[in-house]
Amino acid sequence: MSGVKPRVGLFVTCLVDLHRPSVGFAAIQLLERAGCQVEVPRAQTCCGQPAYNSGDRRTARDLAVGIVEAFRGFDYIVAPSGSCAGMLKHHLPHLFDDDPNQRAVADAMATRVYELVSFLTDVMGVRDAAPFSGTVTYHDSCSGLRELGVKAQPRALLEAAGATVVEMAEPEICCGFGGTFCVKYPEISVRMVSDKTKDIAATGADTVLAGDLGCLLNIAGRLQREGHRVHARHVAEVLAGITNDLPPIGEGRKT
Repeated sequence: MSGVKPRVGLFVTCLVDLHRPSVGFAAIQLLERAGCQVEVPRAQTCCGQPAYNSGDRRTARDLAVGIVEAFRGFDYIVAPSGSCAGMLKHHLPHLFDDDPNQRAVADAMATRVYELVSFLTDVMGVRDAAPFSGTVTYHDSCSGLRELGVKAQPRALLEAAGATVVEMAEPEICCGFGGTFCVKYPEISVRMVSDKTKDIAATGADTVLAGDLGCLLNIAGRLQREGHRVHARHVAEVLAGITNDLPPIGEGRKT
């Protein structure tokens, strides 16, 4: 098997597909540079997290059946999102607790699921990235950090790329997005993201990075409303070196 490229199924995520396709293309570039054979199953759907978190287990289970089938046969399943990867790895299998056979299949799939940057560093041994000379701060998303242990990996690659990483006072505090949380509890969500943007601005960094687009959309919107001159980008875009002609998240396209 020496020299055979691992076959990776890219789980694109809904937000990347609808709001920031460049994150998906950056993920493909990074995975291919790492020596992977990358495929994007056309049959993939939402990971089911919004339905799951809202108590709609029937819809979540229907989606899970399709996901398990769409990603059957891949050596690894990689997502540029700790939130979606956490759902696939830790929560999706429980949707089949009443079906031992399907639960076993889902459990087997879960062992092959990784968040993008964690996969690059922990599995593929990547230690470098495209050159980047900016000053950045990094927001640790809740699921990526607490469910998947993503903390040191993106910082190591950013430093290897030449970035100056300036830490927030509280980089591990939630930004207030939380998927359906920001819809159910908007006042609390706004207060949380306002605290986050103040923390970001206090670093003096030009750019805030994260591995979850939901967090970044929430943070970028608040940064702009409050007049902070800090750009938001997905870490994959920076590591892949595709930022020169790409507007920051939430900002207009360059002309």
